[in-house]
Amino acid sequence: MLVPIFTLNLKHKVNPHMVTIGKYDGIHCSLTCATTAGKVIVHNPHNRLQEGRASEGDIALLSINQQVSSVCAGRLNPGVPNDVLAVGTQTNLMAYDIEKNRDLFYKETSDGSNAIAIGELGNIEGTMVIVGGNCSIQGYDVEGNENFWTVTGDNVCSLALLDFTGNGQNELVVGSEDYDIRVFKEDEIISEMTETEAITCLCPMENSKFGYALANGTVGVYDRTARFWRIKSKNQAVTINSFDLDSDGVPELITGWSNGKIDARSDRTGEVIFKDNFQNAVAGVVQGDYRHDGGQQLICVSIEGEVRGYNPASEEMRGNLMDTNLEQETIRELSQRKQNLMMELNNYEENQKAGEAASGVLATRSSQARGGQISAERPFPPGVEYEQSSMGVIPASTQLQTTLSVIPGDEKQSAHVELLVATTNDTIVRAVLIFAEGIFDGESHVVHPSPSGLSNTVKVNIVPPKDVPVDLHIKAFIGYKSCTQFHVFELTRQLPRFSMYTLSEVPSEAPNSYCTFQINERVQRLVMWINQNFLLQDDVQCDPNGHLDLTFISLRGSGPFNIRMDTNGNVGLYTADMDLAGDIVQALAGFFNLEDLHTTIDFPVEMERLREVLVKVDEYHAVRQKLTAEMADHSNLIRSLVVRAEDARLMGDMGNMKKGYTELYNMNRDLINGYKIRCGNHQELLNALKQVNLIVQKAGRMRVGKYKTQVVNACRAAIKSNNVNALFKIIKAGGS
Repeated sequence: MLVPIFTLNLKHKVNPHMVTIGKYDGIHCSLTCATTAGKVIVHNPHNRLQEGRASEGDIALLSINQQVSSVCAGRLNPGVPNDVLAVGTQTNLMAYDIEKNRDLFYKETSDGSNAIAIGELGNIEGTMVIVGGNCSIQGYDVEGNENFWTVTGDNVCSLALLDFTGNGQNELVVGSEDYDIRVFKEDEIISEMTETEAITCLCPMENSKFGYALANGTVGVYDRTARFWRIKSKNQAVTINSFDLDSDGVPELITGWSNGKIDARSDRTGEVIFKDNFQNAVAGVVQGDYRHDGGQQLICVSIEGEVRGYNPASEEMRGNLMDTNLEQETIRELSQRKQNLMMELNNYEENQKAGEAASGVLATRSSQARGGQISAERPFPPGVEYEQSSMGVIPASTQLQTTLSVIPGDEKQSAHVELLVATTNDTIVRAVLIFAEGIFDGESHVVHPSPSGLSNTVKVNIVPPKDVPVDLHIKAFIGYKSCTQFHVFELTRQLPRFSMYTLSEVPSEAPNSYCTFQINERVQRLVMWINQNFLLQDDVQCDPNGHLDLTFISLRGSGPFNIRMDTNGNVGLYTADMDLAGDIVQALAGFFNLEDLHTTIDFPVEMERLREVLVKVDEYHAVRQKLTAEMADHSNLIRSLVVRAEDARLMGDMGNMKKGYTELYNMNRDLINGYKIRCGNHQELLNALKQVNLIVQKAGRMRVGKYKTQVVNACRAAIKSNNVNALFKIIKAGGS
């Protein structure tokens, strides 16, 4: 079994997620962690750090004077072998050269710095520090120039750079609080995967694979958009990394948990191949040549500052990291399979005996009937079928049928999608278990009909919170009321993407908000898409003139949605919901394989809301500047008060000393109150900026390809120049 090859204690508490490692002198690896006291510690076991900085043994302390939110080390300048340390707070980003003890650049990040990655992205020239914050992502080069900016659906939780498409260039994988993993090819979203919780960690693995961790304790591995595996724990996965621990040439997923456990799982199956335990929660897992012997070590850090390093397995231990004998493990697995098969065989034998006994009773009753002892109206007494079915025997022709339908809702029940599960005979449905992602409170939903309400049908109410296609994996227990054993039927149904919309039979007035564009497609192709993506009782058709004009009603309360198309390819989407219009445009672009799509939009209500938010942003900025100036004045007064009070103390003037310290106390109280106001103002400013970024993202989602890039970049330029009128025109017309 693997044991740590070195251990040490940093003697500082470490923030979760905020552990990195870098070669700041270009040669030696240094472990870097953010502390709870607003400092960054750098541990270098190879030489004493430069003078002029606080040092404790091999540890250097960097005072940030703000709460650190993210750290990352990487090579920012390709011409220099030294790594750079990037430190993010909720208001700033600092790129720091540890070796030369100087700042490379210092940037204000009004959207915060929740996650940082350093590397190259697509065709963008040079290496960048990529920062994810409040619905936005920014990239800075070595001189601090902003080379990249885009928006995403919610607050960014995690970032990873990897060659997702296999084209030799990096794509950016972004995990956010809205449960989505988005893949950006520069500033274009090329893939989206919806999970069941916020994506707290991402890490690149081999080729196009990447690992992920969710806030609910789930960890897993994706290969592009296909999920290889996932597991869920009652503990939270604090950090993940990839490292070839068993020396088989393929990196494993290393996970550090909130209960102090470290485990390594196969990238293909998720099987645990190694585990160890800390006394406290794990803060970070990194890798590097920490002993400077030419090999890589896996380095694990706990929140209490305990550090352990592990070497990869040797040839003798290869594939046997769990300290188990392969032959014994194989015998155990085969014994377990034998036991399961014996239980299954026993059930079949008991069912066969019950069937044969019931057949004997039936034959006896039949001969008695022929002898005239039982009337012809009831040749077999009740209870024979009961005996036959008590062991779970059901007709061989039993089938399970499912139906999906939209229920608009009324005073007694809210609107929902109804899943009807039914058998084709008199067998009853004892329970229905549904596995699905993102639509239940959890990943599964179980329906147990009451004993008095057992029948051959069960209805399940489903309310999808988002417009995404969902696979419903259904398991139903089928038998008779007297059964103690049940047959399990399994099937999968797909819930269409836009299932929470019902087709209106009565034409209604279209909303004054719209998104219009032109495509080179026939109306029948759009009809085909509608029939596939909406939950309809009957397929829709074009009118006799070849036009399409349909009105849907949203079951989520966002009002009517109208879709129109004429024979010239002009399409109009009329809805007050910008999110819905964006989802429709993206879905149509995928269905018709559209690489670029230009649209014209007009959403007066959203634009008015944006105008109000921008006014608030200006007000918050003005208040922030005023409060900052007042705090600076108070700081100068405090210095003078301290000097006066100390002078009075040294001169024995107790009256003036007491007066000075009283004024100092009052000034400190005012400072604390001002700081609280400043914090509240900053939070309100973040919320307002989030709304601005969200509207820009919605406007971008209503375009495809280069037109989306144009809109996002032009909106960014208009916001930076504070040109509100230009911003509205860009959002509406889709250009600068």
